[in-house]
Amino acid sequence: MTAVFILLLVLSALYLFLLMPRTGPRPDHSALLGRYYTHRGLYDNAAGIPENSIAAFRRAIEHGYGTEMDVQLTRDGVPVVFHDDSLLRLCGVEGQVSDYTFEELQQFPLFGTAERIPRFTDFLSLVDGQVPIIVEAKAHGDYAAVCAAIEPLLLAYRGPFCVESFHPLAVRWFKTHRPEWIRGQLSTNYSKPGKRESAAQWAAHQLLVNVLSRPDFVAYDVRYFRNLSFRVCRAVFRPLTVAWTVKSQAQLDECRRAYDLFIFEGFIPE
Repeated sequence: MTAVFILLLVLSALYLFLLMPRTGPRPDHSALLGRYYTHRGLYDNAAGIPENSIAAFRRAIEHGYGTEMDVQLTRDGVPVVFHDDSLLRLCGVEGQVSDYTFEELQQFPLFGTAERIPRFTDFLSLVDGQVPIIVEAKAHGDYAAVCAAIEPLLLAYRGPFCVESFHPLAVRWFKTHRPEWIRGQLSTNYSKPGKRESAAQWAAHQLLVNVLSRPDFVAYDVRYFRNLSFRVCRAVFRPLTVAWTVKSQAQLDECRRAYDLFIFEGFIPE
């Protein structure tokens, strides 16, 4: 009986060690609080204001919202703001952002509008510290290249921001190179109908990859906020928690107590 108790104690300690976010003093995140955050800007695709466009970000700023956006690298290494793995949905062409140079990408309108995929520098110049921003490093391939491209641009930026990624090694890159920055681990339930999670996906889903990234905040898919590991992490370690992506007022009301910040789309929060 004693051996079983000791084993359970050891396993519990290991679980908490893997789950643990950054320990010790954390960067001041007060500038991030008190706002809702748009998902890819305050877009309205039907009205000609496409997601992740300068027009959508300008509209978010005008309404006083912070914004979350995604950074990828073009074939010639230019950091641009784009979410999807493929260009097909927004631009109607095959391939990924990394298959084209920045100049080539400018040939492709977003949803047939005058808007084009913006450079990350253009986004930062537009925001100019007016609202806080959440910068997601899209690490499809070389996560270190994306992080290294983002770093000097945010070093020169003078507004409130934080960085996040689904890739724990990308978050770890910021832990190593910019420990003073607020960093976040994105996560979700990776299982799909007819397809189980891989071991790595399961570990990410359960936030056990925090051992690699030691994040300041956890950005967790709002559909799964009742997940045990998410709840334990929040209750025991009290990291900042970010809900993504809230798509209705009812969903916002339901999850409000589980999160500190909220990324939304498709409605205006009350």
